[in-house]
Amino acid sequence: MRIRIEGHTLPGRDPGSHRDVQVGIQVRREPAELVPADAASATWEVEVTESYGADVRDFHGPVVQGKRGERFVYLTWLEGPDATMFRRAKLMLADAPEADVVVARVDLTDEAGLPRCARLRPPAVEWSVG
Repeated sequence: MRIRIEGHTLPGRDPGSHRDVQVGIQVRREPAELVPADAASATWEVEVTESYGADVRDFHGPVVQGKRGERFVYLTWLEGPDATMFRRAKLMLADAPEADVVVARVDLTDEAGLPRCARLRPPAVEWSVG
């Protein structure tokens, strides 16, 4: 499955007490494809392998995190010149529609104007078939 993650409403480079903020996806343990948090939008495309067994839809690949039945993709927030991770958001793969190509539209700013974190739920994320 190909997942296109379309981030919108980014919080800006200096939200709250954070400075020089960027957002990216996490590949294994490392942030990748960083986008400045003052960009108009951010887009990432990732490949995920699906499997089925024991009545559980499962996912695998370098961007997939978590244990069986609870897999997700991290959107990772970093700050400063040394790109220190300070916050992450979980895009839950079980919420994705079953299709070869899916799109996740993600509002990247929370209600306080800060980088969105924790498990992404509607209306912060909207899934569709791509």
